[in-house]
Amino acid sequence: MFKMTIASSPQRILNNDVERNLAYFLSDIGYIPRMNPDTDMDTIRRSAGFRLFHECFLRDPQKYWEVEEIMSYLGISRTTLYRHLNKLKSMDVLEEAHGGRSKNYRLRGGSLESAWNWVEINVRMTMENYRKIVDTVWNQAKKQP
Repeated sequence: MFKMTIASSPQRILNNDVERNLAYFLSDIGYIPRMNPDTDMDTIRRSAGFRLFHECFLRDPQKYWEVEEIMSYLGISRTTLYRHLNKLKSMDVLEEAHGGRSKNYRLRGGSLESAWNWVEINVRMTMENYRKIVDTVWNQAKKQP
């Protein structure tokens, strides 16, 4: 299942602050709670979801991270980690590999750009499927007495 928030948001004025730009992006797509990176950056930087994406997947996008390794690195519980991993997997930005006894994760294709290409394909296909349903329902509705 592909699941992502797509919200119309104001045109962002991006700057040289990768953390702030990333926070806007992750908030806009619904991965982290809606916050204002202009005022809430300390809270965002400490959040498990932001840290997972920024410190693990963005800093070393080609590396497959083991679950135990992430838990230790971020100091978070398995439950918290899987909540965030599952959200990223539902957005189709992560790929999963099995290494020994554990699952390993990285950004799909080993880069944010590659992972986002997958998202765009999923959004396009989903919107095309919705269009077919809308057209069918509308045509059927027009024929009703």
